[in-house]
Amino acid sequence: MLIVADENIPLLDRFFDEIGSIRRVAGREMEPQDVADADILLVRSVTRVDRHLLEGSRVKFVGTATIGTDHVDVDWLAEQGIAFASAPGCNAASVAEYVLSVLSIHAEERGEDDWSDLSVGIIGAGNVGQALGRRLTRLGFTVKISDPPRQRIEGEGGFCDLEDVLACDIVTLHTPLTQDGDYPTHHLLNADRLRALTGRQLLINTSRGGVVDTQALLARLQAGDAPQVVLDVWEGEPGVDPDLARAVWLMTPHIAGYSLEGKVGGTEMIYRALCHFLGLPARKQAGQFMADPALSKLSFTSSATALDAAHVAIRACYDVRRDAARYRRVLALPEDGRARAFDAMRRDYPVRREFSSVKIQLKGGAKELQQVFKALEFKLKV
Repeated sequence: MLIVADENIPLLDRFFDEIGSIRRVAGREMEPQDVADADILLVRSVTRVDRHLLEGSRVKFVGTATIGTDHVDVDWLAEQGIAFASAPGCNAASVAEYVLSVLSIHAEERGEDDWSDLSVGIIGAGNVGQALGRRLTRLGFTVKISDPPRQRIEGEGGFCDLEDVLACDIVTLHTPLTQDGDYPTHHLLNADRLRALTGRQLLINTSRGGVVDTQALLARLQAGDAPQVVLDVWEGEPGVDPDLARAVWLMTPHIAGYSLEGKVGGTEMIYRALCHFLGLPARKQAGQFMADPALSKLSFTSSATALDAAHVAIRACYDVRRDAARYRRVLALPEDGRARAFDAMRRDYPVRREFSSVKIQLKGGAKELQQVFKALEFKLKV
């Protein structure tokens, strides 16, 4: 059995070598000839999986180690009888922690004595939106959520109109990219909605680049009283408009969900789906292959304040400014060099661990400290 896989999927050998032989291919460069003789195809978000790629091949199972599926023509796969699996929720904690890192730095720069005084609007209440909303709510933030498809199914409770969400201090996007249906998200943030944002607001996009109208966003950032903007995803990536990149506050190359736990979790989920498809026992788990984190423990005494301790712990685990600084350096490269650097940064991304890998030791810590670290989902030792 031949498995063709994106070379950037972690732990391919550990999970799949007992199932079949593995051929690694650069995901963005995958062509029909690469998969013509494959039985299994494993991809990430950079590979378009559709009739063009698979027609005439012998592929019977496609797995994407990502939460998003907009790069896969799921309907065509179903018509062809090709089984499909994705990895919903695998990197939800990673993206939530990316946003928390941004909020920590943003609140400090704004001089907020209490970051939870900021209101946060979440657009999209899938696995990522829910994971972020849960932590923010426990931290005391005012959280407003817009998700019309879920609202239609679940009722009005817990959801807000998009306009109310867009009026929050922080607006963060966590929707899939859809072109059709009752609630398409392509260019959901269009020129009119972007014009309504002010210089007191922060916009974060970690979902898909096409959810925001790129040209309208650039025009808004070049106008007066513009919001601060953090972009992890870009229309046309790996090609990125350098003018837009220079205009945003923080820029990263689609790595918000790139914690080790998130990436390996995605591999495990498609491994389990493939085992189920083949009728094989799923004997392997991500935990078997995870090395000890470089940072395993942080200790705070009773003299620490909850807010300061939270900011220290968040940034010790992940400081988004490091990724932003690395990526900003590529703006001086020629256009094709910038695109290659985008993919290289994703391919060679350093190990980043989630909050849950770090044990927080509180020596005589107040109850408020305990509540903050529980809300952030660190391990806690009192």
